[in-house]
Amino acid sequence: MVKIVFILSFMSLWVCAEELDVQEQSVEQNCLHCHKQQQIPSNLIYKRYLMKYSTDKRMEKAIFSYLKHPDKVHSIMPSAFFSKFPMKKSTTVSDSRLHKYIESYLEQFDVKKKLILEK
Repeated sequence: MVKIVFILSFMSLWVCAEELDVQEQSVEQNCLHCHKQQQIPSNLIYKRYLMKYSTDKRMEKAIFSYLKHPDKVHSIMPSAFFSKFPMKKSTTVSDSRLHKYIESYLEQFDVKKKLILEK
């Protein structure tokens, strides 16, 4: 019985880990690929969102809103940014998938993971 529980637990962890890996790859292919081509540092964008919105939930809401309806007024980037880079077009990704992409993006660049607390 214990072996069955252990095997099922291991399999569920494996499936979850695989799903997260696929999600990170999707973010890389669908979002960050263009950032890298245009040499826009994604960590800088994350830090700008963090400074303005301060929590993951508020950042997620702001990023979602911006990607659905891009506008210079609601962008976190300075106006000079748009003289060098084109304005983002509205995304055609479904809302549920976009939320997953945003969560994965926020997880990938989360600064809390980079903090080292001494005991």
